[in-house]
Amino acid sequence: MNANQLINMVIRIVTRRLINKGVNAGLDAASRRGKRPEDMTPEERKAARNTKETAKRTRQTMRILRRR
Repeated sequence: MNANQLINMVIRIVTRRLINKGVNAGLDAASRRGKRPEDMTPEERKAARNTKETAKRTRQTMRILRRR
């Protein structure tokens, strides 16, 4: 493996992690609808938690499907 391939591999890994963090942060913000957790009613907290769990299950499903 030459230096160019190693550099590209590291850049891809870092880029993938940054994109995933951004997507997860966006999903969290969307599930809260812009409100801070302490400003939410119990129903809104439950809905946000359900949205986060659904997103987590979706990510797990996509991971499993990529393996096949």
